[in-house]
Amino acid sequence: MRLKRTDLCGVLTKQDADREVVLAGWVKKRRDHGGLIFVDLGDRSGFTQVVFNPEVDKETHTQARSLREGWVISVKGKVARRPKDSINPKLNTGEIELMVKDLEILNISDPLPFPTDDEIDTDEEVRLKYRYLDLRRPTMQKNILLRYRLTRLVRDFLDKKGFVEIETPFLTKSTPEGARDYIVPSRVYPGEFYALPQSPQLFKQLLMVAGFDKYFQIVKCFRDEDLRADRQPEHTQIDIEASFVEEKDIYDLVENMLVSIFKNLRGVNLEVPFPRLRFEEAMEHYGSDKPDTRFGFELVDVSLWASEGSFEAFRRALDEGGKVKGIRIPHSSSLSLKDMDELCRWIRLYGANGLSWILLTPKGTRSSLAKFFSEGSLMKVAGDMGGRRGDGLFFVAGPRQVVNKSLGQLRLKLAKRFNLIPQGRYKPLWVVDFPLFERDGEGNLTSRHHPFTSPRDEDLSFLEDRPELVKARSYDIVINGEEIGGGSIRIHKRKIQERIFEILNIDSLQAREKFGFLLDALSSGAPPHGGIALGLDRLLMLIVGAGSIRDVIPFPKTQKAVCLLTQAPSPVDEKQLKELGLKVDGKPTSPK
Repeated sequence: MRLKRTDLCGVLTKQDADREVVLAGWVKKRRDHGGLIFVDLGDRSGFTQVVFNPEVDKETHTQARSLREGWVISVKGKVARRPKDSINPKLNTGEIELMVKDLEILNISDPLPFPTDDEIDTDEEVRLKYRYLDLRRPTMQKNILLRYRLTRLVRDFLDKKGFVEIETPFLTKSTPEGARDYIVPSRVYPGEFYALPQSPQLFKQLLMVAGFDKYFQIVKCFRDEDLRADRQPEHTQIDIEASFVEEKDIYDLVENMLVSIFKNLRGVNLEVPFPRLRFEEAMEHYGSDKPDTRFGFELVDVSLWASEGSFEAFRRALDEGGKVKGIRIPHSSSLSLKDMDELCRWIRLYGANGLSWILLTPKGTRSSLAKFFSEGSLMKVAGDMGGRRGDGLFFVAGPRQVVNKSLGQLRLKLAKRFNLIPQGRYKPLWVVDFPLFERDGEGNLTSRHHPFTSPRDEDLSFLEDRPELVKARSYDIVINGEEIGGGSIRIHKRKIQERIFEILNIDSLQAREKFGFLLDALSSGAPPHGGIALGLDRLLMLIVGAGSIRDVIPFPKTQKAVCLLTQAPSPVDEKQLKELGLKVDGKPTSPK
């Protein structure tokens, strides 16, 4: 390089006027005004308008005519103040421009598949295929740089609290922890496999047994599970574990850390302590174990009122031990019959048999229940629910869990539709007192969180004959309806851990095979300990207000777990398969 960079493109101000500098970066835009040529030259710090004037240097001006978007150049010149009528107050560099007297073209570029600006209308698949170009866009650069600041804040905060960052293995043993493992075959030991960790859970517990007392790690975790918009097969979590702690110690630590993060990255002051909501309360009032409490409109039990009418669906649900519940959504009485039919079909996705409604329109009351309840009865339930003209009331009948879940989803859907969710606000809370176990699709007991979560001391007697009544010493941190993290106080006594395995139908031989090292550690003076894992990607998504978790990960995969940039997953050489003692049946099925 002939011209060595002296300054970044986005940092020059009027204080630098008359300085001679060298800038290097990418051509963002070029505007040829005949006499003068203007180029927006950018790097990760922003961009500066550079001016090629034939009166300053004729040869350089001629060279500049060939410049195109995406070319890499360096320029040397003098910083000048812009004329008052051309100042751009939206830019850090908006009061200056660089009058170029020397130009070096460092590399040229093929025509780009899309502009590297924020205002683009490009399909996400194209953006992911050319992620290195997508990452040039100012918003994406801001997100990734903010990601770095977030990790630095976390490390500094935990370091000051006496925590030590310790790495744990990526090649480990496959253990049943909930989701499917990603499996790695061993070449040295054909027929045997490592697993990529779903979390460092067992290793961080072993570090507590080892006496490290306070551990953390910003770590990649891997889960081979069905993906959603906010999930990735590999994600990054802030992993924390400490000895001789109780729930309140974890609450205080995480709250203070989040206060620091939001203050430094968003200028937002979070109020502490965060509210705490029992799991049963969250489900009954919001229909979700990760409720968005920025707005109200909670679920209301109207079973008593429903029993007084002649609507068969309500009566049948109540006779079978179910519930009838409703929600009030302001400004929703404008919904049409077509809208209601679509909502009825949509809510069936969550197990509901149907949706009943009362619309309190300015011109009068419309209801699907008019044949089964008197006008007075309809107005009574509307009044009990706080209904006003312009509101809509929506009802679901059935098993308690189905009613709560379906109405909880409807609450979110209609709140978004009618813009009822306050923007720019952050409402964190703890959800606590989860059940230790839940039933799977076949009726078997499984761990609500993971099998290493400690039961409440007062519930230990239930482990013998009524384990479904046991509450866990677990907790989730929720912000704006997003689960940001979860953790628990762990089991530190071997007998209790073995009993949990028995309840989960993991017999002593399986327990020895899968978790023998943990059981041995618990017999070696394991201290009481607990911790939490926060999803760094999801936390950052909330902080920047991104619509997708993929917008805060440098190189994400699609919702189908495909990397469009590298085309992974992909077939491997037959030679590699032979070395691993593997044979693939059928053709590759990767959905690229």
